[in-house]
Amino acid sequence: MRLEVRGVRFSYSSVPVLKDVCLEVGEGEVVSLVGPNGSGKTTLLKCIGRILKLKKGVILFNGDELGKMGARELARLLGYVPQSSPSSFPLTVLETVLLGRRPHIRWKLARKDKEVVLKTLRLMELDNLSLRMFNQLSGGERQKVLIARALAQEPEVLLLDEPTSSLDLRHQLEVLELITDIVREKGLAAIMAIHDLNLASMFSDKVIMLKEGGIYAAGKGEEVLNPESIWQVYGVKVTVSNDSGRPYIIPLTQRREYGGISPPGKGK
Repeated sequence: MRLEVRGVRFSYSSVPVLKDVCLEVGEGEVVSLVGPNGSGKTTLLKCIGRILKLKKGVILFNGDELGKMGARELARLLGYVPQSSPSSFPLTVLETVLLGRRPHIRWKLARKDKEVVLKTLRLMELDNLSLRMFNQLSGGERQKVLIARALAQEPEVLLLDEPTSSLDLRHQLEVLELITDIVREKGLAAIMAIHDLNLASMFSDKVIMLKEGGIYAAGKGEEVLNPESIWQVYGVKVTVSNDSGRPYIIPLTQRREYGGISPPGKGK
């Protein structure tokens, strides 16, 4: 199983946002998109999910173009988790997660649909909230419900836009561990936009660093998350420890705070 993004370009009006982006993600892989605000992470996920229409390029799943697939077929293939959802969503948690089964439902709910939803609620530790209204939940709880809704679709590919943005540290780790476990156990693929470089390092098979709509660097965490690339993309001086086997980034200062000092790897 392979998802391929080839030469994707996208613009808002005449402002280019994505510039010839190419990437691949295979079975059992988690790919993290990192980069500063405005670098194109969310736009790329929306282009892959066909929420936005490409200006140029093609996206393939096992060689078939996503752009030629019907809506139901695409919904069975891709599970999309946005950064947030309107807090006024007038449904219970159970009903919200059940929406993830829509691509599979023909005339009425089948036993499997109910089983998948209940299993997903337990998996995400949401079963005790199943009858609560979505709009009564905290931001972190709502985010977990949106992830559960995507998992209930039983997709081949998960598209996750800042899936831990509203979660505390404990739940960030729990949710990312759960996502990576599911991806590997079920042979899915996941593409995740994330701001926290250390979480990207911990939970990714590949990291793709975006800068101004293009790919600045791509590869394993230790190949991408280094002081030079972080300086060039974020304008922040860091030190990187590899004692744990994966890079751990410690910020030191911002570009404006040390003016003429050479960036990492350039002079003293």
